[in-house]
Parts: sequence; structure tokens; C-alpha cells
Amino acid sequence: MTTDPVQALIDAGAIPTNPFSPDSRYAGIAFGLYQRGPTDPPIAHVLRRFIPRQRDIPVALEHIVQGSERPDLLAAQVFGNSELYWRIADANAVTDPFELTDTLGARIVVPAVTGS
Repeated sequence: MTTDPVQALIDAGAIPTNPFSPDSRYAGIAFGLYQRGPTDPPIAHVLRRFIPRQRDIPVALEHIVQGSERPDLLAAQVFGNSELYWRIADANAVTDPFELTDTLGARIVVPAVTGS
């Protein structure tokens, strides 16, 4: 039996073990614990997420950036969900999604829709 009330809620299923939605780029990524010293409380953090290799991401189409576009709006148009902007960023090997739409006329790829 744990004396930590938060852990007790997690163990009871009242708090999800993964706080990210299934559409999140962090869904399924494990958590780690960092503890600075032996008496310091551990701090939970998300472990590193690796961007897939571009050649492993199936491409659905190529898109030419138009004026006033944003990655989230493009994801909403293509996937029907603005939170999936990260899939377009991954397919173009960028870590800052705004790089996708910063340059008018830039050609970016849009990945094929696969599971969450």
C-alpha cells in the first residue's frame, strides 16, 4: 500500500497513467523519473521522442504554402484535426512546425493518414 495520495489515485485508475490524448505526438511515450539527490522527491518527465525517418513516412500529397497558412490550420484541412500538425512537421523533418509555413511558395509534403 502506497502512502503517496497521487500514486494511490493512479493505481485506482482515477488519474490516467498517460496524460496525452491518442492524437498527441507524445501518446505512448514512456515517462521517466529524475531525482537530484537521495532525499529529493522524484520529478516525472516525458522521455525523448525520436522523429521518424522521412523515408519511413508515407506521403499522400505535396502542398505549396499559400499566404496566411499555419501548420494547425493545414492539419485541420487535411486531417480534420488541427492537433495533428505534428505529423506534417515529422514528414518534413522539422522540429519547429512554423518552419513549414514561414516561406510562401515552399513545397511541403503531407503524410498519408495512418493510425493515431
